[in-house]
Amino acid sequence: MAQDRLSIRIEKMAGLTDQADGMKVGGGEAIERAHQAWQASMARQLDVLRAEVQTKHPGRLAVNCGGRLVDQKIQLAYWGQQIEISCSDLKAYRLSDGSECSVYDTGMLLYYLREADGTPLADHWIGYRELPGGNFYSQAFQGYSGDRLAHVYGEQPDTYMKAAKLLDGNILTALPGVAYSFQPLPRIRLASILYPGDDEFPARASVLFDAAASHYMTTDGLALLGSGLVGRLIKAGNAEN
Repeated sequence: MAQDRLSIRIEKMAGLTDQADGMKVGGGEAIERAHQAWQASMARQLDVLRAEVQTKHPGRLAVNCGGRLVDQKIQLAYWGQQIEISCSDLKAYRLSDGSECSVYDTGMLLYYLREADGTPLADHWIGYRELPGGNFYSQAFQGYSGDRLAHVYGEQPDTYMKAAKLLDGNILTALPGVAYSFQPLPRIRLASILYPGDDEFPARASVLFDAAASHYMTTDGLALLGSGLVGRLIKAGNAEN
């Protein structure tokens, strides 16, 4: 299914991943051009995704994705916001104000609906390299996820913990370091782990995935969710300062 993955290649995501938390951080004309190209590509892909999702029964879709079917609309939580997706045209809206979701968010939601097969959460954590096809791009993913998190919070673990709690993160005492789990979508769970630095060792961090995540999103899409989690943690930490 490599041809069905998100159109942007992983190695180009470093400048785009902040779109995953609804904002673009940094700058540069090259990043902006890449972002615009990705948006245009995703807009074209939406029609293909809608055609594929519309072949599925609405009731089964709702069950598989962990949402609920209300008046032929699928309702589910996406990054803590309640979203409604019309089964007739597969457009996505925020229930809070009725506004239509962005091209990016709509694309992510449609990929989620297309991939969802109802597999239960595995309650077992894996790294990006263990996802289907993830080994080749794992170093790039670490660069704009775990390395970025360690750079910002390596000497500020208390701020990291406050940021995680602001995002409704759940502490994971079974994992080493300072670890929290997050659920951007009903059947996709991520974890962030920070190993604070000291006099002997530099800070380290990583983003992990529930082992069932590939049943609900393409590997490229999971990279965007993972980097989006880091962006949200950084944004939440900045709000605390």
